[in-house]
Amino acid sequence: MHYRELGDSGISVSEICLGSWLTFGVGIEADQARACIDRAFDEGINFIDTSNIYGFGAAETFLGEALKGRPRDSYVMATKLFFPMTPADKGLSRAQIEKQIDASLNRLKTDYVDLYQCHRYDDATPIEETMAAMSEVVRSGKARAIGFSEWSPANIKDALAVPGTVKFVSSQPQYSLLWRVPEKAVIPLCAANGIGQIVWSPLAQGALTGKYLPGAPVPTDSRAANDTMNEFIGNWLTPPILEAIQQLRPLAAAAGCTMAQFALAWVLRDPNVTSAIIGASRPEQVSDNARASGLAIDQALFTQAEAIIKGAQSA
Repeated sequence: MHYRELGDSGISVSEICLGSWLTFGVGIEADQARACIDRAFDEGINFIDTSNIYGFGAAETFLGEALKGRPRDSYVMATKLFFPMTPADKGLSRAQIEKQIDASLNRLKTDYVDLYQCHRYDDATPIEETMAAMSEVVRSGKARAIGFSEWSPANIKDALAVPGTVKFVSSQPQYSLLWRVPEKAVIPLCAANGIGQIVWSPLAQGALTGKYLPGAPVPTDSRAANDTMNEFIGNWLTPPILEAIQQLRPLAAAAGCTMAQFALAWVLRDPNVTSAIIGASRPEQVSDNARASGLAIDQALFTQAEAIIKGAQSA
């Protein structure tokens, strides 16, 4: 496993991050989830990402139980807030930030998180209030650093302009061979300001693993077949996209890796990408994904892959 610095925070994290969206506490059985965590540690993964909204606290609660026997300095824990936990508890106001960080710490059974993230931008709260409250989370010792997820370039610039506050060190956008929107503005802006990317859905919900074949039923043991985890994958299961993904198979073979490793190595080719979040539901998936770290793949293969996907999306 290779490691990168999280923005300019000084925090070292594994290039592969174990995520918990749709899986821990919700989509897979506890024993299987614990096996995934154990395998992640075995593979050198030290970075775990969650959110208060995942299972309305269930993911954090599961992680708190699963990790309580491990030394706190053996892993880097990231969580988030924004989405409604109750009709009244939502957003990024000072009151909510103070309330939700304490609730997350309680569920995670820890005194601090390494990274506390704004899960989305809150138009209803002045950015000055949000940044002051997030800064206080760091200054009080409840978080080592702060970040955001899916903020626009304008949002990011506004946050950076607030004086006297702790600076963001991370951005969490969706990013993959199938979704390259952050390349236009978010990644360049963040790179210029010491903010690293922790990318979610780098495998496009598993579509880029090649397991879903054009015209064939989805595998019964796959995310697409699981009603608790398949809400967002449909966009990637169209015949043109699935056919294009199958054309990546010989490129991965030429690189000497699996299709999942090829797709993960593609996002990690960008030095501003600190880590790629995986959503594994089986230990063997964790191992396969972890081995994408440090792969040296010919840029020409990546260029071919980009052309194939672009052609399918333009058709």
